[in-house]
Amino acid sequence: MRIRWILPMTGALVLTVSGTAYAWDAHTDQAIEHAAQALAHGQDNHAPQATQHAEEALTHAKAAEKYHDEATKHVKEAIDHLNQAIEHGKQGHADIAAQHSDEALKHLKLAR
Repeated sequence: MRIRWILPMTGALVLTVSGTAYAWDAHTDQAIEHAAQALAHGQDNHAPQATQHAEEALTHAKAAEKYHDEATKHVKEAIDHLNQAIEHGKQGHADIAAQHSDEALKHLKLAR
C-alpha cells in the first residue's frame, strides 16, 4: 500500500526539484548573456546599450538568487557589480561600466 503513494510523491518531488533547477539555470544563463552583452557594449563605448543589458542581467541575477543558496554569494557580488555598471553607464562611463560588467560576468559563471 505504501508504494502506491510513495511513487507519485517521489515523482512530484523530482519534478519540483528539477523545475527549481531549471529556473535557476534559465535565469543564470540569461544573466550571463546580458552581462556579456553589457561588457561588449561598454568596451565599444556604447553606454546606453551597456546600461540596458546590465539592467536585464540584474533582473535575471536577482531572480536566480532565489533558487540556490550555495551560489548566493557570487550572485550577490554580481548584483553589486551590475548596479555599479548601470550607474556608470548612465553617467556615460562606458569603460567603467564594462569593468563592472566583466566582474559581474565572472561571478555569475562561478555561481553556475
